[in-house]
Amino acid sequence: MIAIKRSNQFYNFVSIAGVLLLWQLVVSAGLFGKLVPSPVAVFKEFIDMLQNPIGGRSLFMHLWFSIKRVLTAFITAVVTGVPLGLFMGWNKKVDAIVKPVFELLKPIPPIAWIPLAILWFGIGETPKVFICFVGSFVPCVVNSYTGMRYVDPLLIDMTKTFGATRRQQFIDVGLPASLTAVFAGLQNALSLGWMCVLAAELVGAREGVGYIITLGMDTANPAMIIVGMLIIGAVGAAIAVIVRRIERIVCPWKRGITS
Repeated sequence: MIAIKRSNQFYNFVSIAGVLLLWQLVVSAGLFGKLVPSPVAVFKEFIDMLQNPIGGRSLFMHLWFSIKRVLTAFITAVVTGVPLGLFMGWNKKVDAIVKPVFELLKPIPPIAWIPLAILWFGIGETPKVFICFVGSFVPCVVNSYTGMRYVDPLLIDMTKTFGATRRQQFIDVGLPASLTAVFAGLQNALSLGWMCVLAAELVGAREGVGYIITLGMDTANPAMIIVGMLIIGAVGAAIAVIVRRIERIVCPWKRGITS
């Protein structure tokens, strides 16, 4: 097992090193002129951003604003979307009532809600969190619903033979059996939340990683733009790792698969 992990770490290193090398070769060949900075230039820009404030705030403060918005929206989406999806998948009446409305709203991209969010909530924190919530809410509901709908009917029938109540069937069978799909939805919800916070911060924000990217565009500084993009990717990946760790604790039967 240790040998496999070391092998995977080696391949991860080779993958990243290969991308950086290819990036440097493309820049050195001048294929995109000055539009694409080299990895060294991006690293120097990152160091400069660490040492000097951006728009009156440090890089960590901008990062904290984005993380706070995403996590606030994500937690709200989990608390509301996961139970809704589970109950839709478990109860046919709830499904019949909620599903038509949800199916109508689900295809609408979160970015399309930005004009309404600004009209409803102004240009403060609330519209930014709302846009992230819309993006995170949908996968929470969809995956929870799918997980509950695909619970093995034989398991339910077996609990009935032992006299389990409907509530016991839901808690002891339906909920554990759907957890894998629920956590897959949480992964997607986090990814979409980070994509949405970028879009939300591009409109009227004075702080956050999206603001850094906008500032890089306004000042014609592609290195700053790429630093902002890489920060979003790195933080999103780190949060996804945390979610996977929690999944391995909550769903111990998956450890042999995910390890």
